[in-house]
Amino acid sequence: MYSSANVSERQAQAPALAISTVIFALRSDPTSGRSEIWLPLVRRIRQPHLGKWALPGGPLGGSESLQDAAARNLRETTDLEPTYLEQLYAFGGLDRAAAQRLVSIVYWALVRPDQAGLARESENVRWFRASEAAGLAFDHDEIVAYALERLRGKIEYGSVAYHFLGDRFTLAQLRGVYEAVLGRSLDPANFRRQFRSAKDISATDEVLQGGRNRPPRLYRYTGPVATAPLPRPAEPAPPPS
Repeated sequence: MYSSANVSERQAQAPALAISTVIFALRSDPTSGRSEIWLPLVRRIRQPHLGKWALPGGPLGGSESLQDAAARNLRETTDLEPTYLEQLYAFGGLDRAAAQRLVSIVYWALVRPDQAGLARESENVRWFRASEAAGLAFDHDEIVAYALERLRGKIEYGSVAYHFLGDRFTLAQLRGVYEAVLGRSLDPANFRRQFRSAKDISATDEVLQGGRNRPPRLYRYTGPVATAPLPRPAEPAPPPS
């Protein structure tokens, strides 16, 4: 419980700013082979919420942009540098943190399976199914739910789905992305018919190797890129001559 003096003092303070990031990747279930949405979480090693899992995040540096801060945070916590990074929303409820009002600028990132496989994991950094990410620190349950809702809305248009895939992909792989995001099965024949005539993808002369049956044709995305690549860390200045 706060005393009236503590409440007044807290309200007089300027809000603190932080950056958090929701990182989505597709991983195949080893039993069913179906793709599912996963995200990395970080275990908190200090109060508040000591020991709880949370989204990667941290304070905003005074000399960096919001996107630079999000990119730095991703590198420092997971070693990830996804190609899709977009500002999601600002969360600034009055009771998000106890000592001082905290406003979090939340970004979301999409990574391909090969990129996700390079992510650093440890005792305090671990991947979870998005459907099972619950009981998180602060209001991060709400943030993850909002990000999933936004993803499902954007999968229907633009290039979002292709950020989960490599440069070349089969229509079955693309369908797996849509099924994982939407949470339901799609008719394979209808999906093929729809996307074979889509204006933003084109068939290549290549096929997927390694299968037992007739190898499926590979496609590539030819539409506009949704977001710019992540900013790279600045190179150190050369020593004076």
